[in-house]
Amino acid sequence: MRESDVIRYLDNRQNEIDSAAQYHELAKAESSAQIAEVYKRLAKEEEAHINFWERQLKQNGISFPKRKPSWRAQTLIMLAKFFGPQFILTTISEREHADQNVYAAQRESKNTKMTAQEHWHTKLLNEIERLPVKGLLGPGLAKIEGRHKFIGGNALRASVLGANDGLCSNLSLVMGVAGAAVQSHTLLITGLAGLMAGACSMALGEWVSVTSARELAKREISIEEDEFDLHPEGEAEELKLIYEAKGMSPKEATDLALHMISNKAQAMDELTREELGINPDDLGGSAIEAAAFSFALFALGALVPVLPFFFLSGSSSIIASLILSALALFLFGALTTLFTGRPVLIVGSRQMALGLGSAGLTFTLGHFLGVALT
Repeated sequence: MRESDVIRYLDNRQNEIDSAAQYHELAKAESSAQIAEVYKRLAKEEEAHINFWERQLKQNGISFPKRKPSWRAQTLIMLAKFFGPQFILTTISEREHADQNVYAAQRESKNTKMTAQEHWHTKLLNEIERLPVKGLLGPGLAKIEGRHKFIGGNALRASVLGANDGLCSNLSLVMGVAGAAVQSHTLLITGLAGLMAGACSMALGEWVSVTSARELAKREISIEEDEFDLHPEGEAEELKLIYEAKGMSPKEATDLALHMISNKAQAMDELTREELGINPDDLGGSAIEAAAFSFALFALGALVPVLPFFFLSGSSSIIASLILSALALFLFGALTTLFTGRPVLIVGSRQMALGLGSAGLTFTLGHFLGVALT
C-alpha cells in the first residue's frame, strides 16, 4: 500500500473524529431539543465514517492511534462550551462546505453514501444558520461588520480579526512614537489614547453600519406593505411564483399563496422573508450590541502592546512590549487556522512577521522625524 494512501486514510479518519466530537458538543450546548437531535444525527453519521476508514486501515494492516480530537477541534469545542453553539457554527459550516466533495474523487468511497451525506450535512448546517439567534453574545458578534464585512456571520473570525486590528494598529502607533525616543509615561499615554481612539472609531463604524442596514430593511418592508395594501392580488401572484420556483405545482402554489394572503400579518411576514430576503425578527441585529463588541474586541488587542508600560520604563518597556505583542500576533495567527485549516507554525509566524514589520517601519519613521524635529 502506498504511503500517500495511508496518510489519506489517517487524515480522513481524523477529520471525521473532529467533526463527530464537534457535533456532540453542539448537541450538548444547543437549547433547542429539535436542533440538538439534528446534531446528534450528524455525529452518528460521522462516527460511521470513522468506522469506514478504520476498516480500510485494518484491512491493510495499518495501526492507528486512539480516537482523539485535534487541537483545533478541542479549541472549537471549548469555545462552544463558553460562548454557545452559535459562536462556532459558521466556522464548522464553512469547513463542511469546503470538504463536502472530498470523498467524490476517492475510489474507496465512490460506491458509498458518504459524499451524499457530506452534502446533506452542509445543507442542514446552512438551514440552522438561517434560524434567528437568541441571546446577547451570538447576535452581537455575528453582526460585526465594519472592515470585516465580508465575513458574514462568522462570530469567531470577527472576534479574532477585531482583536488583531487593535493589536497591530496600536503596536505600530506606540513603536512609531518610541522611535522618537520619548519617555515611557508618554508612550503609555499614547498607547491608551490610541486604544480609546481606535476602539471608539470601530464602535462608531459598527453602529452606523448596523443602523443603516436596519433602516434600509424597515424602508423596504414599509414599501412592501404599501404595495400589499394597494394590490394584494399582485402580491399573491409574487408568492405563487416564489413557491413554484421552490418546486410546488401551480395549483399547490396558488392555494398556498391565497391562504397566506388572507391574513395581512401572515402575508407580510412571508413576503418579507421570501421576496425581500429579510428576517423581520432580526433586521440586522442590534446596533448597540455590535458597537459594544467591536469596541471591546479592538480594545482587547490594543491593550497588549501597552501593558508593559504600566510596570516598566526605558528600553526594557519597549522590548517587553515587542515580545508580548509578538506572542499575541503569533496567537492570533494561530487562531485563524481554526477556520482556514492552514499549518499553525506558518500562519502564526507570518502574522508575527507582518505585525513586527509594520512596527519596525513606524519606529524607523518616528526615529527620523524625531531627529529632524529636534
